[in-house]
Amino acid sequence: MILPNETTVAVVDGENLRLFRNKGHEPHIELVALPDPDIAADNQGSGTRHRSSNANPDAGRLTEDNFAAAVAGYLNRQVLAGSIADLFVIADPRTLGEMRRHFHDALKAKLVGDLAKDLTARSASDITETLIRL
Repeated sequence: MILPNETTVAVVDGENLRLFRNKGHEPHIELVALPDPDIAADNQGSGTRHRSSNANPDAGRLTEDNFAAAVAGYLNRQVLAGSIADLFVIADPRTLGEMRRHFHDALKAKLVGDLAKDLTARSASDITETLIRL
């Protein structure tokens, strides 16, 4: 995959957000870690559609869904503020699906791609190799 220069790469799971910026000149990818933002996942409203029963998610799943919604909200604000020109999202399938529910239209316009895979515990070089193989 060719990732445009200055693209922000968000690597997310139900508990963590890691941000990188591509500093490589096309077609090369060189991910540089950005500071970890403080994501407040308290009462994002993601779990309000769930009711307590055996067929619905437990409190841990709701916490992860709230975190995914909070990350989407953070990314929406960054795009609207002009801090993100292009965005690529890597998240485990469940988290990515929850995040998509909360993406603003402006974020969707800046999204150059996404990948449903859990890479939050991987190094920047592993993430780079995964992006190169796409």
